[in-house]
Amino acid sequence: MIRVAVYPGTFDPVTNGHIDLVERSLRIFDKVIVAVAENPRKAPLFSLEERVALFKKAMRNRRNMVIEGFDGLLVDYVKNKRAVGIIRGLRAVSDFEYELQMALMNRRLDNTIETVYLMPSEDYSFITSTIVKEAASYGGDVSSLVPAVVVAKLKERFNR
Repeated sequence: MIRVAVYPGTFDPVTNGHIDLVERSLRIFDKVIVAVAENPRKAPLFSLEERVALFKKAMRNRRNMVIEGFDGLLVDYVKNKRAVGIIRGLRAVSDFEYELQMALMNRRLDNTIETVYLMPSEDYSFITSTIVKEAASYGGDVSSLVPAVVVAKLKERFNR
């Protein structure tokens, strides 16, 4: 049986921390589906299509991985994909409370789906898409935090 996991997120934009978690997830699961959430409540900087395209370019056709957009209830998406797990990253203690609530709700909705938490590599433990966007909006150098394709897109978006 092939073990599939879903790594959901807004990924606005994808960071090196996100890529780190995908690569490490592929050591545990046979296939990882990166599910880029529509999530209009967060008012993303990039459209869903742009976020999917940026992630695909950043990963350069990595094997055993699919990147696609989704909208709706995560557990329904996971079941539809016949996945057995949800990958989530924990950067700091502050992430834990929210992630615990989400995992417990997902378990309540479907107790056959497990949530697997991964801590990012130390180099990426402080990175968030929000911090990257803010720094880039003021002309900060974010090239060590995101793939080159994202740096170019941020510069274009912020006219830098």
